[in-house]
Amino acid sequence: MHETGLSEAIVAAAVRRAAGRQVTGLRVRIGGHAVDRDVVTQGIQVAAVGTVAADAVLDLVLEPMTVRCNDCGRSARVDDHLAMVACPRCGGVDIEVTGSEDVVLESITVDSVEPRAL
Repeated sequence: MHETGLSEAIVAAAVRRAAGRQVTGLRVRIGGHAVDRDVVTQGIQVAAVGTVAADAVLDLVLEPMTVRCNDCGRSARVDDHLAMVACPRCGGVDIEVTGSEDVVLESITVDSVEPRAL
């Protein structure tokens, strides 16, 4: 997953929703492939520089996909892209991957003061 583009899109959506008001908090849910929490957090902070979301506190919820091997029965969260290709336990490729790949800006918190001029 390209964390930079993802981070920029999240900030852009928050800025649009804020309509000029200062954003103090963001809650983002990321499902699907494993992403690095620190990289996404830093990406959002960098993308927010110079915007109304510059100092927002981030609540990042990661929901990785799960994979089940139909050969050995192993079921686990996907923490590695290779686990979506073959079972780490038995090497079987008869696997089922479940979960959402959605990225959702669940909420933003804004100051209650009037929008500031940009």
